[in-house]
Amino acid sequence: MKKTSILSLCIVLFVLALAGCATTKNAAVQPLKAEREGFAIWPITDELFFRMKMGNTFKENCIVPREDLRYIQALHKDKDGNVHSGEMVVHRLIAEDVLEILEKLYDANYPIQRMVLPDNYLADDEIMMRDNNSSSFNFRFISHTTTVSKHGLGMAVDINTLYNPYHKMVTNADGTQTEVIEPATGAPYLDRTKSFDYKIEKDDLCYTLFIEKGFEWGGEWTDRKDYQHFEVPTSITSEWSEAYQRK
Repeated sequence: MKKTSILSLCIVLFVLALAGCATTKNAAVQPLKAEREGFAIWPITDELFFRMKMGNTFKENCIVPREDLRYIQALHKDKDGNVHSGEMVVHRLIAEDVLEILEKLYDANYPIQRMVLPDNYLADDEIMMRDNNSSSFNFRFISHTTTVSKHGLGMAVDINTLYNPYHKMVTNADGTQTEVIEPATGAPYLDRTKSFDYKIEKDDLCYTLFIEKGFEWGGEWTDRKDYQHFEVPTSITSEWSEAYQRK
């Protein structure tokens, strides 16, 4: 996976700072939903759209319309109970469900360490996951296809990524196997019999809330494990991906 240099990250963060990335401060823009302080759904403002293009989540080949994306603001607490103001971009189809889930997790003191846009990491998944960041939209196609990935649609959500890594054994052409762990620093957390902070388990609150909303959990897959990952079923996402391709 391509790594982003510290210098590149610093340059982007500097540019974003100059652009005034407090995207929701534009008085002309009103939230689409804001029933409680600290929790809101917004359209993608011009300032935020610039940030997403500079940060590389909204790439030049992105076929998901800006109008179909939503910006979520939600408070969250880390394992020590410190309150943070988080942000996430998702597809409009799941925006209200995700906001409700995040609000319930906050009220129950369910820990989420970090929740900022992937643009803060130049959309580099490995760096972002090592930082235990929770996120959703990051446009890309599934490798070697014209199908938009579920994160590319903003219809998948990753929570506490370092402590809930992706794991798969890949069989090579010569019959040997390669172990894939993402992030690579998540290897110590593959033993799910151990107890540690930020761990997602079947039937815990995070799992339960996402499943109740119709999401699927990567921790239940048999061919691989993606403990951080909750996604909208393929029967739904494939229709959206195909529709975007026809436009």
